[in-house]
Amino acid sequence: MKSTYHLTRFILLRLLGFVYFFAFLSLAIQVIPLIGHDGLYPAHLFLERVYQGTTLESFWNLPTLFWFHISDTALLTFSWLGVILSLILLIGFANVPFLLVLWFLYMSFNTIGQLFYGYGWEIQLLETGFLAVFLVPLWEYKPFPKLHPPMPIIWLYRWLAFRIYLGAGLIKIRGDSCWRELTCMNFHYETQPIPNPISRIAHFLPGWWHKLEVLGNHFVELFVPWFVWIPGLVTAIAGVLMIGFQLLLIISGNLSFLNWLTIIPAIACIEDRYWKKVLPKKLVKKSEHAAKHAQKSKFHTTAAWVMVVVVILLSIPVVQNLIGPGQAMNRAFNQLGLVNTYGAFGSVGKVRPELIIEGSYDGVNWKEYEIPFKPGALDKRLPVVAPYQPRIAWQIWFAAMQLPQQNPWLIHLVWKLLHNDPLALELISHNPFPDEPPTYMRIQLYKYEFMKPWEGENTWKREFVGTWLPPVTKDTSELKAFIQRNKWG
Repeated sequence: MKSTYHLTRFILLRLLGFVYFFAFLSLAIQVIPLIGHDGLYPAHLFLERVYQGTTLESFWNLPTLFWFHISDTALLTFSWLGVILSLILLIGFANVPFLLVLWFLYMSFNTIGQLFYGYGWEIQLLETGFLAVFLVPLWEYKPFPKLHPPMPIIWLYRWLAFRIYLGAGLIKIRGDSCWRELTCMNFHYETQPIPNPISRIAHFLPGWWHKLEVLGNHFVELFVPWFVWIPGLVTAIAGVLMIGFQLLLIISGNLSFLNWLTIIPAIACIEDRYWKKVLPKKLVKKSEHAAKHAQKSKFHTTAAWVMVVVVILLSIPVVQNLIGPGQAMNRAFNQLGLVNTYGAFGSVGKVRPELIIEGSYDGVNWKEYEIPFKPGALDKRLPVVAPYQPRIAWQIWFAAMQLPQQNPWLIHLVWKLLHNDPLALELISHNPFPDEPPTYMRIQLYKYEFMKPWEGENTWKREFVGTWLPPVTKDTSELKAFIQRNKWG
């Protein structure tokens, strides 16, 4: 039986639209407080620093449409445009120009996002989205177009799945002894960036179960990817295992849109004949009708093979990184992010440090700020927020494991809270100083642990570790000099 991929393409593109939607929605809601003109890391200042020679030279080195114009209005307009285009893709309409616009829009924001867009799934979305351009017709935009999905692009998606899973497996084995000792899952549920209600339950499962989880992780990431190269049922089983693995991760944590995005290349492992067994008959009939009248395009076939050659050439440093002893996670080797290396949780924290931002009028009585979705108050309920990503909650999770000088954005946030800055307050869920800003600000470091679900009302218990940022005021000379040096005043 001849393999067809019309249903595969349909599902793959719908899920891509879903991921793009949450990626752009996260932008639209957070972009101004984070990288707007008066944000924590203003993008226009970043572009001033990295400008080289001419606008076109700068564009070549760091591609973004914002070289030609940047303002808060432009940031909001293009992020909401991305939301709208993502919804159109989600309901089933796409062609080459449409997907190129979506891809270029997201790359433009990723280029200027700085620290807040330094996650591996940003470049993974760029690679995934660019490959999708070759799956659709040049102009026709129907959900089931009369174009056979080019088989070379299906193979490139499998190559992407292979690199994602194997890279994640290798970085774990190389990175942290707890993955080799089968103990990482004893800690992961509690120490991951944003736990959800299932995380707390899973954390208290028996140790033997956590060992089985690690073994299952190694099986899917180190063993299963090799079977994407065996056509037919074996590849389909590999795809199902990889998809199932990501669904388990979705259930047990809030890892942004990473898991949904990682399902996309695994979908390319499953042919239409297997999708037909589980999808609605009406949908299957539409795909069969499209497949019956579909034709191959010389243009698309040629473009697909050109892309194969490009990917092979760009994969050389990626493979060297993958097999080398100094494997690096989540690295782009070209400015367009077309072929990258990936990995996640190469190390797992054994305790959960948390930063608590506090303000005071007198330096004696302190009140805590609450950041959305981040552990703070001990009775705060665990959220279900993924695939949306609250980037401040993620970034402060990293900051708790670092020093203040490694996190200038957080010092900037403190400065803004000393002035009750409206943009900064958009990032805060509870402002304990609504009438006038505090006189003093500080950041305290705590160790947080889950309370057992059957032991009281609280979600967390905590232990004071020390002061992460000593008390400062608007007149603290070091703080004022720091703000002026960064042109944030």
